[in-house]
Amino acid sequence: MLRVAIVGVSGYTGGELLRLLLHHPQVQITHVTSESAAGQPVASIHRNLRGRCALVCERLRVGALARDTELTFLALPHGASGRLVAELLQRGLRIIDLSADFRLKDPKQYQRWYNTAHPVPHLLKRAVYGLPELYREAIADATLVANPGCYATAAILAAWPLAQHRLLGSGAVVIDAKSGVSGAGKKLELRYHYAEANENLLPYAVAGHRHLPEIEQALKRNRKNPIVFVPHLVPMTRGLLVTLYAPLARRISAAQLHRCYETTYHGEPFVAVLPLGQFPETLAVTSTNHCHIGIHVDPKTRHAVVTAALDNLVKGAGGTAIQNMNLMGGYAETLGLI
Repeated sequence: MLRVAIVGVSGYTGGELLRLLLHHPQVQITHVTSESAAGQPVASIHRNLRGRCALVCERLRVGALARDTELTFLALPHGASGRLVAELLQRGLRIIDLSADFRLKDPKQYQRWYNTAHPVPHLLKRAVYGLPELYREAIADATLVANPGCYATAAILAAWPLAQHRLLGSGAVVIDAKSGVSGAGKKLELRYHYAEANENLLPYAVAGHRHLPEIEQALKRNRKNPIVFVPHLVPMTRGLLVTLYAPLARRISAAQLHRCYETTYHGEPFVAVLPLGQFPETLAVTSTNHCHIGIHVDPKTRHAVVTAALDNLVKGAGGTAIQNMNLMGGYAETLGLI
């Protein structure tokens, strides 16, 4: 059994991660921490776990955690993981960080997008970007894995076959993205209130979203293909969908492009390339670790139109974290996931 802890269990991501881990046959949960909810039963915060989980939130005590834990999930706000990761690594723990603190390899990029200097820049090179479909072998050997952002996961999976098969022509790649309100976490900003979000569609971070540099980093950004990325808040609890518009380097039929995607994702347990003419929808992937991808080619503009849907709390967060844990622990990658 792998002994794991969740630091920051009271948020949406921490709660979803716990829900999934409770069904994992090779996991023993040693600690769940929350500074704001210490002493409270987890099931009083995540009410869907009533009758299924008797754990109580603790304050984080690194020494106590390190004594009986092998792997720690950090479900903390951005900026809160850095120095804690350094301490946990020194104590011999393996770490999956679900914040953005170790996703970007360049500390200058981190400072630009998160408005603060990185607290432990020497650890950035040690972190492996935790997207299994691209970095499976490196994840298996890693001691520190940076779980991807939800938008970045969908966008990278949508674009990766185009980059891999050198199908991108010159011109901007446009990514139109939409996510449910849970993607923002438990913030109390006005725009996330029911009366503001219900029956509303809102673009945000139009001048630049923090998941953009993740996408650029994975796709090896170049001047030939600048990326335009615009996210939108949609009135649903969970779910995420991106539509990517990319210029093609040569004339290619939809059937040919579809075969490229099928070749790239052949054997991937959690990526499904839909039949030609079919396109993904968020409801079909709700509460699962799957990403569905649909393909189209516009013959007039010679652009690929690629749509990807996933659950922002599962494949976009906790589910991929468990995929990474399975790889790090030597288990079947699909264990404990649907």
